[in-house]
Amino acid sequence: MNGCPNGSSKQEFTIVAFSMSSSGQLELSLGILIIYLITVLGNLTIIFLVCLIPKLHTPMYFFLSNLAVVDVTSTSTCVPKLLFITLTRDHRISFSCCMTQLFFFVLGGDAEVFMLTSMAYDRYVAICKPLQYHTIMRKNMYIAMAASCWLLGALNSLLHMLLTSVLEFCHSHAINNFFCDLKSVIVLSTTNTESRKVFMFCEVFVIIFVPFILIIISYIFIFSTILKIRSSAGRMKAFSSCTSHLITVILFYGPLMFLYMKTDSEDSKEQDMLLSIIYLVVVPMLNPLVYSLRNKEVWGAVVMLTNQKLLRL
Repeated sequence: MNGCPNGSSKQEFTIVAFSMSSSGQLELSLGILIIYLITVLGNLTIIFLVCLIPKLHTPMYFFLSNLAVVDVTSTSTCVPKLLFITLTRDHRISFSCCMTQLFFFVLGGDAEVFMLTSMAYDRYVAICKPLQYHTIMRKNMYIAMAASCWLLGALNSLLHMLLTSVLEFCHSHAINNFFCDLKSVIVLSTTNTESRKVFMFCEVFVIIFVPFILIIISYIFIFSTILKIRSSAGRMKAFSSCTSHLITVILFYGPLMFLYMKTDSEDSKEQDMLLSIIYLVVVPMLNPLVYSLRNKEVWGAVVMLTNQKLLRL
């Protein structure tokens, strides 16, 4: 960041966030704080239950606990800084903090995509190949799958962080979002970023859309197998085992598709921030609710743990 005339490339950015009155900012901060606390509490509860209850030591819940870690990590990267900005009105963020946000944002997004794809494969094997399930989804197999999700996400986010850190920002330093996302930061660069944008487009297709297609293919096989089950009770039981994952996929990919497929314009900046809020704040809150409210095993684990605590008293 030292190639600008007179060394004018600053070592900090300004987060624009939302333009609203003081009372509006206070209400926004309170709402986001409540959602954030619910998100952290809900996801930590999922992690806690999966670790403590032997009944939940299965591939599906192992992936779910990893998904909960992803949600806590990604939302904690951005929300505390947003709350600080709205309460103190200090919109500055250092270059190193901005790059850290960017790293964990990309890591969270990539890891969640890969984790959801792994969970889809787990449901495919459980429903389409039930007799081979324990042979295919061995402990070392699903641990390796989860580790690969984190490793690929970390390598890709590190690559983006390093490529972005060498860009020059000689003019505007106002990030038109509530956090340092890759798209908003690259737009500010005075370096020629055309090749970077082409690379990002190709990567979005490979990392986001290819796994999405794999998930769809998995569910085509799953639904095909479910429809072949003769008893309605059997069909319902098989379908209920994958509804929570299917709802989570829809919640994750819904705002993400709109965010990356919509055209850029001045009028769309507020929409981008709203979609980012849904993607980074609302969806991580809903994920543990979806899996707990629709899952008897999770409720059973809660009851079991509560009874154990009461017996000790």
